[in-house]
Amino acid sequence: MNISELQNQYSQLKNKRQNWESHWQEIADFVLPRKADVNIDRTEGDKRTNRIFDGTALHASELLSSSLHGMLTNAATPWFSMRFKDDNLALDEESREWLEASTRQMYIALNRSNFQQEIHELYVDLVVFGTACMMIEEDDEKLIRFSTRHIKEIYIAENDKGFVDTIHRSFKMSARSAVKRFGDAVGKRIFAIAEENPYDEIELHHCVKPNDQFNPYKMDNKSMAFVSVYYDNEDGHIISISGFEEFPFVIPRWLKSSAESWGRSPSMIALPDIKMLNRMAETTIKAAQKMVDPPLLVPDDSFVLPVRTQPGGLNYYRSGSRDRIEPLNIGANTPVGINLEEQRRGAIRQAYYVDQFLMQQDVRMTATEVMQRNEEKMRLLAPVLGRMQSEMLQPLITRCFNILLRKKMLPVPPESLQGQTIDIEYVSPLARSQRTGEIQAILRSLEIIAPLGQSMPVMDYIDSDKLVQHITDILGVPKKVLRSGQEVEQIRAEKAQAMQEQAEIQQAQQLAEAGGKAAPLLKALNE
Repeated sequence: MNISELQNQYSQLKNKRQNWESHWQEIADFVLPRKADVNIDRTEGDKRTNRIFDGTALHASELLSSSLHGMLTNAATPWFSMRFKDDNLALDEESREWLEASTRQMYIALNRSNFQQEIHELYVDLVVFGTACMMIEEDDEKLIRFSTRHIKEIYIAENDKGFVDTIHRSFKMSARSAVKRFGDAVGKRIFAIAEENPYDEIELHHCVKPNDQFNPYKMDNKSMAFVSVYYDNEDGHIISISGFEEFPFVIPRWLKSSAESWGRSPSMIALPDIKMLNRMAETTIKAAQKMVDPPLLVPDDSFVLPVRTQPGGLNYYRSGSRDRIEPLNIGANTPVGINLEEQRRGAIRQAYYVDQFLMQQDVRMTATEVMQRNEEKMRLLAPVLGRMQSEMLQPLITRCFNILLRKKMLPVPPESLQGQTIDIEYVSPLARSQRTGEIQAILRSLEIIAPLGQSMPVMDYIDSDKLVQHITDILGVPKKVLRSGQEVEQIRAEKAQAMQEQAEIQQAQQLAEAGGKAAPLLKALNE
């Protein structure tokens, strides 16, 4: 690993990204002004909303990102669980307890960290720019630390499977902070700046990519699956070389073309309508101003100028003159402009799925109708959710699990779990809504089959135990309120034994009654 190789890779990725920068900047100007500094240097605290005359896109993008946050990774509800790939292990009490304890510990670690703050920024960037980036690092205090990076910082490359596995970052930090983090390794240039002007910002570069010298049998950080290099691009000084066992970045794309590495967002789809609505709103505002405070027609020889149009203003004219000050009719038709604006607002809301997320439910709607509407919502979001699961949720949970496992913050797994594969299952409200169609199919099937069961043994095809387990899984019923299979078998055995004992008692009573009735007959025969 030499500096010239790193600089060459950075230059290639930078050139490849140039066409996107102007696009991102234009979108941010109208949709996310607080991050409208992609290719423009801005000072802290400057006004960034001077060009915006309508806030529909701002509110719609925030609604979409907040809705995704609440329905995918809500801190108030479980949004993922872990299960064994081998279903037989789920029946083992010890294995199931370990899995539940590990899942609880992961939720505790995520809630202790800054996950909720940073994941929201990830959703915002994803909705606006189409590509988002969050770094997941180990932390001595919080166990796990998350940091969502501005899109202007990152330069990415995909592997042959279409997943991002290489990233170059160009970021700024104060010279003082750089020395505190890296020590004397920052090099002479940065160290000199830190001594003279410690709060001056300096530019650093960070590269993470697959390690060509990966060796799973070595324990040093330079032999890990991914190599990590910090360097000063200005003087060509390598600051540090280390590694990661997993790719430490989560980089989801909203939608993407097979020929592109960067994602495309709903904001890109809505951008023409956003710009048009902004121009129309500006024009409508000017027209309304002219109607409320119209230009005036003033005779040039009858009044003492200037004309005072403020409330209570006095205008003097020559005595005997019949000339008056009259407003100029500009012929403005604001209702037409307002109608056209509303059409554009509807198109913007459609691009951001506003109508789907704010779907009004009539009080007269049946439960089936509500499920059908939710199913329709999920069909529209299915392509996006599939990519988010594979590019965001899966690597995020895997990375967090491995960090906690290395820090020995998870329970010690039983010997029976050595070499076993653990799958991640998403149980968020949005993930469950995608499976509501299964419940509808089950209910419709039971409605048809149940009447047939009165005359035909068709109900033998349905395993009632598996049916209940499947429905409760889809609806996200907590496992702690459900009995285990062993407990159910024990209860059924006790009920069967009680029924058998009751049957034996009834049989004995019937025999006793029959014996009592037969006693007089036997006595008469003997006599």
